[in-house]
Amino acid sequence: MDVITPSRNLTHVEIFAGQLTEALSLSLSSTQIKMKLLILLNLLLFCHVASTVKHSLKFFLTATSGFPNFPEFVAAAMVDEVLMGYCDSNIKTPELKQDWMRKLIKDEPQQLEWYSQECFTQQQFFRDILDSLKQRLNQTGDAHILQRMNGCEWDDKTGEVVGFSQYGYDGEDFIALDLQTLTWTAPKQQAFITKLRWDNDKARLENIKHYLIHRCPDRLKKYLDYGRSSLQRTERPSVSLLQKTPSSPVSCHATGFYPDRAMMFWRKDGEEIHEDVDLGEILPNHDGSFQMSVELNLSSVAPEDWRRYDCVFHLSGVVDNIITRLDKAVIRTNWVPPAGFPASPVIGVVVGLLLLLLAVCIAGLFIWRRNNNGFRPGNTGQ
Repeated sequence: MDVITPSRNLTHVEIFAGQLTEALSLSLSSTQIKMKLLILLNLLLFCHVASTVKHSLKFFLTATSGFPNFPEFVAAAMVDEVLMGYCDSNIKTPELKQDWMRKLIKDEPQQLEWYSQECFTQQQFFRDILDSLKQRLNQTGDAHILQRMNGCEWDDKTGEVVGFSQYGYDGEDFIALDLQTLTWTAPKQQAFITKLRWDNDKARLENIKHYLIHRCPDRLKKYLDYGRSSLQRTERPSVSLLQKTPSSPVSCHATGFYPDRAMMFWRKDGEEIHEDVDLGEILPNHDGSFQMSVELNLSSVAPEDWRRYDCVFHLSGVVDNIITRLDKAVIRTNWVPPAGFPASPVIGVVVGLLLLLLAVCIAGLFIWRRNNNGFRPGNTGQ
């Protein structure tokens, strides 16, 4: 049992990304291309790192070239980081991943028709972009990946809506939409021609803006309403104190909480502390819940002062915090002394006996050598 290093359980989209990596690796012989893929998947998954107080609807679309064992196009739709639907170039109808989404489609079948049409349309759009990029950059006979993340975030308290649309190519940022100026930004020179073309397509820009600012949040609110029981639930975590070795920092680990709007910190005498404290990221679990840890370095803390420390977990929307007092008796660890290694009280006794034995042996050696003329007096004769 390993209780020291909490495993980073995967969300549906990360499982999908892992499957993508494995499938593509079957047809890859170039380490460079594999690295490009891994970098791109990190870009695709970056949204899981940050915690947000907003609800979100996000779409991840990926087109590939040069991977014969994998679909040329895949797309995933997520609500609050939960996968609700998926499609690719090998299937005709999007696959629904949540029961509440199936109920919505039953009530509003036009939703499924819209997603089916979008899957087909976007596949053609991505194919054209990828072919154009390869031709413009004189890239042939190699593996390439084009990816887009777009969607919206909505704050249910303030009503603020934020829309976004950004592209990556071969593991690097390619082009992104600035909704304030309604223009595209190109961090790479290779995307400048694309920027000029897309900036001149004013009708498309207006359509994208209308979708991101109006239609996207409307859909998001509908999905939140249908998925309220699972998406807007509140679950308190289990909290444990973990330690790798007796000299390692003590980790206060919380797992199983939902949503991801949470805080965790160490206190001393009831006051929050920041020195010798290392706060980790909020990470997703496979069941849709979350986990996080905060470490406290006790190397300079006297054992009798441990009782002055405690760990506090706060979940947004929940009045009562979970407070865990620092207590050596409740720390979980899988550390054991090396086989045959004596406990510290015994070490002193053993070392003392060895030194005594060594002294006796040296004295005995001198006596033996003296009795056997090991040492002869110098010749004093003239």
